[in-house]
Amino acid sequence: MQRIGFLVYPGFQIMSLAAVSAFEFANIQLGEQAYEIRYVSETGGPVPSSLSMIIHTEAFTDPAFDTLIVSGAPDIRLPTAGEAAFIRKAADASRRLASICTAAFLLADAGVLDGRRVTTHWHLARELKSRYPAIKLDEDRIFIVDGSIWTSAGMTAGLDLALAMVENDHGADVARAVARKLVVYHRRAGGQSQFSTLLDLEPKSDRIQKALTYARSNLTSTLSVEELADAAHLSPRQFSRTFRSETGQSPAKAVENLRLEAARLMMEQGRHPIDVVARETGFADRERMRRAFLRAFGQPPAVIRRNAQSELVA
Repeated sequence: MQRIGFLVYPGFQIMSLAAVSAFEFANIQLGEQAYEIRYVSETGGPVPSSLSMIIHTEAFTDPAFDTLIVSGAPDIRLPTAGEAAFIRKAADASRRLASICTAAFLLADAGVLDGRRVTTHWHLARELKSRYPAIKLDEDRIFIVDGSIWTSAGMTAGLDLALAMVENDHGADVARAVARKLVVYHRRAGGQSQFSTLLDLEPKSDRIQKALTYARSNLTSTLSVEELADAAHLSPRQFSRTFRSETGQSPAKAVENLRLEAARLMMEQGRHPIDVVARETGFADRERMRRAFLRAFGQPPAVIRRNAQSELVA
């Protein structure tokens, strides 16, 4: 039986505990208690979440866990001295140490992420890198495994991470069965960018939102300013001015980001030839797409695909 410890603290986000379900259903699938779940905190006793839901915990002492998972918070939270010391001990004593969402800041502040490949929620990824330059940040992964350190993106990505742990422990068939029971993907394709591109733009008017929705559904079209303006029922001049005012980007840059989002997802998700991906996402040719990937991700499409496939194997 493997002991899984969940470290919580006042103000933790309750969605962090969604990962518990993967271990619970693994026990059901295996017909035995393969995992024992324990909830720990610095003081022990009742600990309120960010929405005042109470979870009862035991005070942490020695990290006698196979796996310690640190829960995230709605925003950046740094560890207390006691929490940081406990996290450092777990990095040495536990087979796996994991963070969910913003908990990467707790691990980084404790000093256990230096030199490691890590991820966190896309909205705070650059802040993490700015505060802790010794880490190797990849802000577009759902989760990352670097040796014994596991880090996940948003709160729901903690469930992806937990499913990967189940697969690592008991094989793909068990993980798939658990995913089916939870009605989630066994392996979610793509990175965080598939969720953040349109969210980043945040248009204020329905007309600009309509133009973006049109663009996303018609990537093989030229998507000129005139075409997008027509979708928004605005003159080209008014559309360009309004678009930049509402999104902070030019229409051309926004279209390129939408194409990059779709192309990266296709590269990570399947084995389509690069020429096909370029054509179906509106880049017209592979060289144009390659240059866009280098500008946005610092890597060509083939490397993005190779990294995604190796991550699944890991």
